[in-house]
Amino acid sequence: MAKALDIVTETGSAVAGLDQAADRARAYIAASKSANTLRAYASDWRCFESWCAAHGLDALPAAPQTVGLYLAAMADRLKPATLDRRLRSISYAHRIRELKLDTRHAAIRDVFAGIRRAHGTAQLGKAPVLAADIRAMVTGQPDTPRGIRDRALLLIGFLGAFRRSELVALDLADIEQTQAGLAITIRRSKTDQEGQGRKVGIPHGAKPETCPVAALLAWIERAGIEDGPLLRPVNGAKIGVDRLSDKAVARAVKRAATRAGLDPTRYAGHSLRAGLATSAAAVGASERSIMAQGGWKSVTMARRYIRDGSLFRDNAAALVGL
Repeated sequence: MAKALDIVTETGSAVAGLDQAADRARAYIAASKSANTLRAYASDWRCFESWCAAHGLDALPAAPQTVGLYLAAMADRLKPATLDRRLRSISYAHRIRELKLDTRHAAIRDVFAGIRRAHGTAQLGKAPVLAADIRAMVTGQPDTPRGIRDRALLLIGFLGAFRRSELVALDLADIEQTQAGLAITIRRSKTDQEGQGRKVGIPHGAKPETCPVAALLAWIERAGIEDGPLLRPVNGAKIGVDRLSDKAVARAVKRAATRAGLDPTRYAGHSLRAGLATSAAAVGASERSIMAQGGWKSVTMARRYIRDGSLFRDNAAALVGL
């Protein structure tokens, strides 16, 4: 871990409890990044190390020219967004060891700029699930334990614009029923690693078959949930007690898309979150309210979906009368 902490341990070993404090500090350093981020960084670093070893180059510390050559070598295989993460992973590996890597060095900066120009930076993600799609998806759900769960998952996931990780992390204690609907507490998320938390309001639906409140209460009753994880695995008539995985959310979306006559390959778990932003923008919801519902901290990220939803609202081409 960080070199400074290793030095503290070596020079302070005679001081009672200092080695324990150093261990705790290392643990806190590890906790500063999410588990998914650390796994991605570790995988990226192994790839870079292997490439350097195969070409007789030093990975740690790496010269800027080495990193530039690596980015160029990977440019035909990886998307610019993936290369950007690889660069952050390499930088992180240096930083935690207090080794310097200047990622703004011309050997890195100019190569990456050329890759972006040559390959483009547009990301082709999964299609958003729009409001009409959600209606078709939930009305086609069977009245089985899995169908009841998936109906609740789809409606809550869509209207809350939740990330998969946020959705599967929900406990029964995070759900508060109010006169206006549900107040759902998100205790930790990708953009809230320190766990400050936020509340999301889910209003009653206009129709019984698409009401998220009714759908969630039906699932809670059917599953007999009194505490613990809200969304749980279902195997036939058997309902588990563990937490649903984020991959299971993607599978539920794909199953529902198939039932609704949609191409399941175009949709995944993120389609629910993207769909709320796109659908809300299409009916004139403000940028501020969309960002608040989905917990977007970055205007740039939120606007990727808002722009799609606003394509045909106040459209200049529609006003010319053709």
